Amino acid sequence: MNIQIKLAIIAIAVIIPLSSIAIYGTDSNQQFTKIDSSKLQVIPSFYPLQEFSQNVGQEKVDVTLLVPVGVKPHDWRPTIKDVQKMQKSDLIIINGIGFENWVDNLKEIDYQGVIVDTSNGILVKNIDEENEHDEDFHGSGDPHIWLNPVYAKIQVQNIANAFSNSDPKNQQYYQSNAVKYIEQLDLLDSKIRNELYNCSSDFVAFHNAFSYFADEYDLNQYTIISSNNPFGEATAKTLENVISTAKELNIKVIFSEENVNPRTSQIIANEIDGKILILSPIEVFTDGTYISKMTENLNNLKEALC
Repeated sequence: MNIQIKLAIIAIAVIIPLSSIAIYGTDSNQQFTKIDSSKLQVIPSFYPLQEFSQNVGQEKVDVTLLVPVGVKPHDWRPTIKDVQKMQKSDLIIINGIGFENWVDNLKEIDYQGVIVDTSNGILVKNIDEENEHDEDFHGSGDPHIWLNPVYAKIQVQNIANAFSNSDPKNQQYYQSNAVKYIEQLDLLDSKIRNELYNCSSDFVAFHNAFSYFADEYDLNQYTIISSNNPFGEATAKTLENVISTAKELNIKVIFSEENVNPRTSQIIANEIDGKILILSPIEVFTDGTYISKMTENLNNLKEALC
């Protein structure tokens, strides 16, 4: 079958369910061109993986973010241009665990590059199927591994190994850069442990994004939206249960997220005479870096728990 026909078929298959925001978001000005054919052409699926890839590859790689800036990965589907862009790459870096539900379709267009699943080697938490009714997640696990700095280190190492395999002559360079960045993640991990030590452990997140983080630092996550996707809706019964739990545990801070309507969190905060703060799932690029955003999360958790 002609490759252009294949491209059209696969693009149509993934574009049909697009929402208007996804259509708008993928019409980005970010074009993929091979700036230097001697460099690895790398396409990370979303923002944290872009930062991890750039820190590992630095000037030896060209890194092009797949999901456009400002668009949530949950919303996004590839267009024909996106599929063409992916075909020109050497490596596509994915989170895995069903987070990129479009990735299996690459097989249908005979993608010749390497798909790097950064979740390899990570113990995946199962999704509570009774509370998860999100057709956008086709895996059976919670995908939010990047919010645990210990798991982020594994993701970085997986990226470094993939770069080394694809570009063996620069293996030492990639591995050395990974070691340096992992040292920064070690410092972040130690900071979180030290600064949350002896604090309270119960917090209310907006959606079910912080299970891995909570497990790592001995915290208890309660959620307004039980789904792994922040676009679920909270029922009146859910709000009643969260308010009751917050009062019982003397919780005075309710977390919201960037790019979501804070109204629901504010309703709960008003009922408990509390306030809302931001706990970022770091899915969409904003000002700062992964480490600075995680540090902001830590500071807001300290205000809530310490």
